[in-house]
Amino acid sequence: MKAIVIREFGSPEVLKLEEVDLPSTGTSQVLVKVGAVGVNPVDTYLRSGVYPKLPPLPYTPGKDSAGVVEAVGSDVRDVKPGDRVYTSGSLTGTYAEYTLCEERDVAPLPDNVTFEQGAGIWTPYATAFRAMFQKAKAGPGESVLIHGASGGVGLAAIQWAKNAGLNAIGTASSAEGKQLILDNGTDAAFDHSEEGHLDAILEHTGGKGVDVIIEMLANVNLERDFKALAMFGRIVIVGSRGSLEFSPRLTMGKDASIFGMSLFNYSESDRLEIRDAVFSGLSDGSLNPIVNRSFPLSEAPAAHVAVIETKAAGKIVLVP
Repeated sequence: MKAIVIREFGSPEVLKLEEVDLPSTGTSQVLVKVGAVGVNPVDTYLRSGVYPKLPPLPYTPGKDSAGVVEAVGSDVRDVKPGDRVYTSGSLTGTYAEYTLCEERDVAPLPDNVTFEQGAGIWTPYATAFRAMFQKAKAGPGESVLIHGASGGVGLAAIQWAKNAGLNAIGTASSAEGKQLILDNGTDAAFDHSEEGHLDAILEHTGGKGVDVIIEMLANVNLERDFKALAMFGRIVIVGSRGSLEFSPRLTMGKDASIFGMSLFNYSESDRLEIRDAVFSGLSDGSLNPIVNRSFPLSEAPAAHVAVIETKAAGKIVLVP
């Protein structure tokens, strides 16, 4: 089969398309014929070698995909060949024509969801759910500010927020991005490239501020987020691309909490809660993964550039 292989950490050009052996299926494992692959910012951090936990070289990147079960091991009970599934983990990587997974890492894909949409489910929707509900404990009637809301995690956060009765405020950096997040259910949209946008958000809340902030770029926004944060507010750091100088006294004045999170740290009970919520939301249509752009598998380097450098408006996916 064809697969992307990384033999050294570095720039997007280290993503090489190679011929590799088709994985053999162990007793508790599932082989999936990949229909589409989700490209996530964390894939680029791993590829560049800057992530705290790095895979051994060489490796095929990716955890998210969607496709059809090709084969199952003798102990597998919950899926069978021909089933439509999405993946939340992979033993061999998903940037490939086939991926090998443990049974626990494949989940049913409802018929109303395409493979390209399915490839954008787990990392964005699980990250947004964990940040908003398992970390910040956001509840109905509260307000949530989602920075970078037009990206994959941001759009997922909007949909979760509206489904849970939260007042969602989003930011983007283009007119198209603002319209996209409004179309997906935000109560208001602001341009985070404009000076004073946090003042405008504070005014929008009647001077109270927002109860929760989902922060995608903490090294740029964290200190100034406090301008729009309510008393006893919570900030969840989902993404950061550098360091910053920060005054801890800001947390004292508002009795605020800052949570760091990584999706990989969830417990088994957290994972099952997320998985059940995802299936329910996909099935009833309250969750609707938005695909921005599809790339052939051979253009994985361009997809890595796009997921970081373009003004994302939905999910970037690869199609084998």
